Amino acid sequence: MMGFLLLLAASAFAADAQAPQALRSERIDRLVENSMAQGLIAGGVVLVGNSRDVLFERAYGKVSAQPDARPMSLDTVFDIASLTKVVATTPAVLKLAEEGRLSLVAPVAKFLPEFAGKGKDELLVMHLLTHTSGLDDFSLAASDPLKSAVEGAANQKIHGETGSRFKYADINFILLGEIVRRVSGTGLDQYAQAALFAPLGMNDTVFKPTLERSERCSLTLGDHVLYQGVVQDSLCRQLGGVAGHAGVFSTVHDLARFCRMMLNEGEADGKRVLSERAVRQMTAPYFSRGGAVVRGLGWDMASPFSSPRGKGFSEISFGHTGYSGSSLWLDPAEDIFVIFLTARLDYRKIKEFSQLRSELSSITAELFGNRVPPCAGAMGRSDDSP
Repeated sequence: MMGFLLLLAASAFAADAQAPQALRSERIDRLVENSMAQGLIAGGVVLVGNSRDVLFERAYGKVSAQPDARPMSLDTVFDIASLTKVVATTPAVLKLAEEGRLSLVAPVAKFLPEFAGKGKDELLVMHLLTHTSGLDDFSLAASDPLKSAVEGAANQKIHGETGSRFKYADINFILLGEIVRRVSGTGLDQYAQAALFAPLGMNDTVFKPTLERSERCSLTLGDHVLYQGVVQDSLCRQLGGVAGHAGVFSTVHDLARFCRMMLNEGEADGKRVLSERAVRQMTAPYFSRGGAVVRGLGWDMASPFSSPRGKGFSEISFGHTGYSGSSLWLDPAEDIFVIFLTARLDYRKIKEFSQLRSELSSITAELFGNRVPPCAGAMGRSDDSP
């Protein structure tokens, strides 16, 4: 009789333990499935984790809206677009700084001599990382796009005051990618692979995916063309598929490895990939527009592009978005991160897509974080340029 009662109690405990997980799943499922029903996305992958474990992961829908599209899966490879800036380019720059091969407060002209004598002596590497360079995007020449990017930026008139004017612009990270190439003596793709992706075990994270990986890719839409395994961003395609602002393809599990490394201040599985100082530099707040915009080095914290911050993550949380439909947001105070990778469909519905990202993060913070009250003043506007 006693054994029967113990078994009954154990069964009741197990049912109680499963109930919160079922509730969590139900709320996230409903949000993502509604976004598919509204035509925002064909499908996607959500992963919530902390510095130690995966707390929730699920794939939804399909890799495109095509009738014969494959089901989305946890090993689907995504064009992560502007997440390239924070997963590859920014940590590559910080790694080179760690190695003493460049300085964040050095003039850009030290590494790109094309800038010498062009009235940009005050333009520093950190201004490129924080989008406070005063440079704006422009079209690249078809014949030699990289040369036209560097020389065009060098000859461009600075808009506003360097260091205080915030303007999100891909040219900043195109230049940073070229700085990595010149300083390291190898391409950004090769340096990121050797210094970051391989040590982290991010085996499916690459520029220019192979045919095998391309077959596992979610599709993207650009200029009325569907791309699979080819980067969506037109400037990156011009630059040969490797650039500082876009071009990386990855999976949700690889990105989770990266997020855990960031939450563990540069360490992953007992291996140090970045120094604690480098991670703290990346995620320290840098203020512009009179304090109205807060960015890290590469990372977003509170700006017009912070919709994935939602309501509930702390003021020291950080993340980034990608135009293809990717985003990630990390909160060291709550020891939590959320990754959302999608097959985005209607790029005109900017406000709705930003709201989707915001709601997912708000649910994540409420269900998996340590605090229930929303963060006062959390920003999450509808501008979704990255």
